[in-house]
Amino acid sequence: MTQTQDEEMKDHPKPSHSITPTIPSTLQNLKEIASIIETGSNSKEVRRISRALRSTMALRPKLTAPVLSSFIDHVLPPASDSHSRLSSYLPNPKDDDHDMEVDTATSAAIQTPSKHLLPELEIYSYFLVLLFLIDQKRYNEAKACSSASIDRLKSLNRRTVDVIASRLYFYYSYSYELTGDLAEIRGNLFQLHRIATLRHDELGQETLLNLLLRNYLHYNLYDQAEKLRSKAPRFEAHSNQQFCRYLFYLGKIRTIQLEYTDAKESLLQAARKAPVAAQGFRIQCNKWAIIVRLLLGEIPERTIFVQKGMEKALRPYFELTNAVRIGDLELFRNVAEKYATTFSTDGTNNLIVRLRHNVIRTGLRNISISYSRISLADVAQKLRLSSADPIADAESIISKAIRDGAIDATLDHANKWMLSKETGDIYSTNEPQLAFNSRIAFCLNMHNEAVQALRFPKNTHKEKEIAEKRRERQQQEQELAKHIEEDDDDDDF
Repeated sequence: MTQTQDEEMKDHPKPSHSITPTIPSTLQNLKEIASIIETGSNSKEVRRISRALRSTMALRPKLTAPVLSSFIDHVLPPASDSHSRLSSYLPNPKDDDHDMEVDTATSAAIQTPSKHLLPELEIYSYFLVLLFLIDQKRYNEAKACSSASIDRLKSLNRRTVDVIASRLYFYYSYSYELTGDLAEIRGNLFQLHRIATLRHDELGQETLLNLLLRNYLHYNLYDQAEKLRSKAPRFEAHSNQQFCRYLFYLGKIRTIQLEYTDAKESLLQAARKAPVAAQGFRIQCNKWAIIVRLLLGEIPERTIFVQKGMEKALRPYFELTNAVRIGDLELFRNVAEKYATTFSTDGTNNLIVRLRHNVIRTGLRNISISYSRISLADVAQKLRLSSADPIADAESIISKAIRDGAIDATLDHANKWMLSKETGDIYSTNEPQLAFNSRIAFCLNMHNEAVQALRFPKNTHKEKEIAEKRRERQQQEQELAKHIEEDDDDDDF
């Protein structure tokens, strides 16, 4: 009997009176974000809405159709067009009834419907549904949803909507890019950019300019992209993410236009300013920066290739850098053939073709340092020139390198020799001065950019200080008057 009682006690443990912390559900978090957006809309504080969007991205993996349906029922009137349109993109799965019960049970206290339709909450609902459709890989429906949200945005002229609108612009372009129809929306992007300019929507202008540059570069229209960039308003960098994208696109345009110095500066700056979480973007910046530095005749440091999480992605570029550093044309050709698919996917295949001349020049520089006199036949053999007349090719390559100042040597045409001059002390030249000058300029530019990026709060703190000082002064005057009255009373006695 006691054994069966013990078993029953084990099966039915005593209820615990301790309070366990409840984890808020996704629906509760979305409703809290909606209240933040509503507060920011009423007080005209754009930073509150920006903070709400940052919180939304953390909830993105948890978005489900039942949660979004409940949220839309909460923030949008049932009879509105946006409610019916967004509900059509969200099916009613029967398998998620349990989640619905949990959400509705835990958040029944805050399910009071909104009195009126806020444009910010309406656009935010479009944004959530668009994220859900893209994550579910329902790209055609995502295109329809994004197009409907853009049509609604054109009729809204509110500064508190601009932050959400900039995100919608990006995913509008991204949904069309995923289906390969990016060229269809180019005219619409130009129209949106014109509307944002007329409405003084600076964040929207920056976002749409980047999307137009991305649109052009996607189809390798570099000349049109440069014309647009040169005629567009000056980029003021109101968003760090948009500024990083702008620098990356600018670096790609400068690279194709053979302006390697400016391209290197833009790409390295984009890689430094990019958030740590944006690893894919930083990998792309580093890939292009490595190629540009190789085209400039520089050898990137080994630490670039061993950054955390980038070793595998940068492995082809590491082997390519090694081939350029050695000056081995055969090794360079093998690496280019081995990773041809990777280079084609990254869009750097044409740049790697340009590197062939740099490989030859590097090998020639190594030869000129190692030998004081060497025959042209030996030069052709060491450079592994595979042509009908390698000696003539070696002679022309050496002549061009001497003219460009790549090597300090002379060419003996009669004896078919290359005579290298003695290398002098580099510290007797202007090279150290130029190196220090570039470093000082980099530090000064970084300081200026940091000063320009500082954000100062409004003058509310000064108004608070003035009010506090006035209150203190009145209090001191009252105390002084009281002391004077007490002194007068003592004198009377």
